[in-house]
Amino acid sequence: MLQGARLTAFELLMDRIPFKLITDNAVGFIMRKKLVDKVIVGADRVALNGDVINKIGTYMLAVLANRHGIPFYVAAPMSTVDLKLERGDDAPIEFRSREEVVTICGCRIAPEGVDVLNPAFDVTPSELVTAIITERGVFKVPDDLDRLKTARLEESV
Repeated sequence: MLQGARLTAFELLMDRIPFKLITDNAVGFIMRKKLVDKVIVGADRVALNGDVINKIGTYMLAVLANRHGIPFYVAAPMSTVDLKLERGDDAPIEFRSREEVVTICGCRIAPEGVDVLNPAFDVTPSELVTAIITERGVFKVPDDLDRLKTARLEESV
């Protein structure tokens, strides 16, 4: 849904955070050329083992960052740490409408009858996460996962 170009870019501009907008397909090339020194993504949910459930494409970024030796950080509020979710693979993944893939702004871009898979989220395994950044501090993965769980428990009381 072009959230990076439509929403994230707007928010970064408003906060005067320097960035460059690129296509998803350019990520590997840009990383290989050493034009990225760290990756910071958000999270919709964080499992107790440090797995991260986020918008589709997050796992791909983590794999590429890992391949190129680039630290991969997750910035998310403590409320995203799900005390009932042991592992990310246990979270249900939403699949969205085929229309999001075959049309842009109501204009058809794919042939009639094309089959579509449109997952909205993916799971990034904790071994690809350098640290989780929250309002309660930075939690290195896997070293600080017990501390992260304790901080979340304290917050929920």
